[in-house]
Amino acid sequence: MVKALALLSGGLDSTLAIKVVQESALVPLEIEALHFTTVFCRCDGKDSVCGSTAKSVAEKFHIPIRNINNTNLMLEAVRKPRYGYGSNVNPCIDCRINTVRSTREVMNRSGASFIITGEVLSQRPMSQHLNALKLIEKETGLQGLILRPLSARLLEPTVPENNKWVDRAKLLAISGRSRKEQMSLANIFEIKDYPCPAGGCLLTDPGFAVRMKDLLKYTPDFGLNDTLLLQVGRHFRINDKLKLIVGRNEKENQTIANLCRPSPFQSSGYETADGREGDVLMETADYVGPTALLRGRFRDEDIKLAAGITARYADLPDGVKDVTTNILSDKTVLRNVPVLADSGINRYRIN
Repeated sequence: MVKALALLSGGLDSTLAIKVVQESALVPLEIEALHFTTVFCRCDGKDSVCGSTAKSVAEKFHIPIRNINNTNLMLEAVRKPRYGYGSNVNPCIDCRINTVRSTREVMNRSGASFIITGEVLSQRPMSQHLNALKLIEKETGLQGLILRPLSARLLEPTVPENNKWVDRAKLLAISGRSRKEQMSLANIFEIKDYPCPAGGCLLTDPGFAVRMKDLLKYTPDFGLNDTLLLQVGRHFRINDKLKLIVGRNEKENQTIANLCRPSPFQSSGYETADGREGDVLMETADYVGPTALLRGRFRDEDIKLAAGITARYADLPDGVKDVTTNILSDKTVLRNVPVLADSGINRYRIN
């Protein structure tokens, strides 16, 4: 029996790729699905939509599935992409190389003979044109071992085709960004409720990209905690060394509080030559409002500014211009904090 590993995102293309290979197999074929995630997966970030769909697809096709988190590799790719970014901050080629390399590691351990992917020639402008597909194979040492069944008849025959493990005549010749052929096939194969028809990566989102570019510029050695913060709240750049994140609802407030990092010397930061450095958590004292996190190097006036921005988003009665703010990080109180107006806040907003 020949074994193959299939990259299964939970989206339509990767689902169809597995089904097409099953339908075109000429020998007994064992397929194992690999579902890769990173911190930037938009679909897995909300109720694990793609993750649960990938699992459902694997169950429907009677194949095992393995979940692999590639966040560390993805963070490094975003920091220093060897092959650059797409239209936003999406290092698509580096990401694909990392995914296929990780798949090759599983391949070597499991005895699999080739890889199945749902890539469609020319569907994505950065990573799915012919030269990019060849580059990915070269960089991973898998020339001829990546079968792309949705576009296979437009590409050179692969090892599984040449070895008559699958019937090339039953593979497809789809290209371009239109998804009409895939949707038609989905009806034929009775595949329904497929998510993420255009991809589910936060790095391709223009709004998220603005925050990511700010982080890359001012905190180039950022880590997972910084990245998780990008996904919640309103973001403000106070200066080169300091930013503020203000929660928009109760769930975000809790996330922000959980991501607050204790400073090594004292909770509200440790002394440096030009101020204190660390995380400061705050909220308005007398009114319902957001939790806010100030991160970086700061002086007392920066604390007051952050408190004023935080107060702007509290549920204040009409006419209230000054409030009391609790500094949760060191259990102190700022009294009579002026509430900043939007005109004074917009200059700091990251958008």
